Amino acid sequence: MAMQFYASPEQVQRDRSEYARKGIARGRSAVVLTYEGGILLVAENITTLRKISEIYDKIAFAAVGRYNEFEALRRGGVRMADMVGLSYDRRDVTARALANTYTQTLGAIFSETQKPYEVEICVAQVGASAEQDELYRITYDGSVMDEPGFMAMGGQAEAIANMLRERHDGAADLTTALTLAREALGSVGGENGQTRTLEAKQLEVAVLDRRRQGRAFRRIAGASLTSLLGHESVAEADLGDVDSAPPAPAEAKPTISAASADKESAGPASAGPASSGPASSGPGKNSGPEKKK
Repeated sequence: MAMQFYASPEQVQRDRSEYARKGIARGRSAVVLTYEGGILLVAENITTLRKISEIYDKIAFAAVGRYNEFEALRRGGVRMADMVGLSYDRRDVTARALANTYTQTLGAIFSETQKPYEVEICVAQVGASAEQDELYRITYDGSVMDEPGFMAMGGQAEAIANMLRERHDGAADLTTALTLAREALGSVGGENGQTRTLEAKQLEVAVLDRRRQGRAFRRIAGASLTSLLGHESVAEADLGDVDSAPPAPAEAKPTISAASADKESAGPASAGPASSGPASSGPGKNSGPEKKK
């Protein structure tokens, strides 16, 4: 008869935590920080798979770790936000409520399943002023922290966070904030501890712009990102757009049914050629010349 080995709950939790941390450390890092115009999200990413996405009007999502796991969390957050916004009011969708939901989900997975999620996520919401900006960091075990103005995620998050702590300025413009995020991500991961210079194709960048009405999320890529990394200013209209915008209204679309208009304009006498042709002859009627009796 096979004997089952006993492991204390503390040992099980430690093993799960170590397993999740090792998985997260293998991925590339990401940073989220506030600037004078909103919230900047930057991730080191050389693939077309997104680490940064829009959740709702003023809310964004950033993650590091195993892609299929944090993508499932992102999709669940989008569905929850849409359901709350449609059932109640769009203003009832908040980053705090989403962070609480993610905390419960990740906490249950960590405690009740054999394999924990190898993810670390951030839920950010831009407010009308810098004091109302919110950054929530949720870890693999369901722990949640309210970060003050900046945060770093990934295997070498501590070294990146130290650099952000020394140089972060919430009143800086977008170009300065992006330069800081780029240098912080490039300060780790080089050979023999050397710093790296990350190019535009190695970065995924997005902002939550507090000055925009409605959907505040804007993804920055291409020529706009290259100009910003070169310390050149970019017009607000050229920063970028959301991933999927609603379709524009059709031009010259009729608002009145043409069939209804024809019926209203035509009287009873002009009902159409109902008595001409073969179609006008019903069953039991002779369509040819009348025979004499």
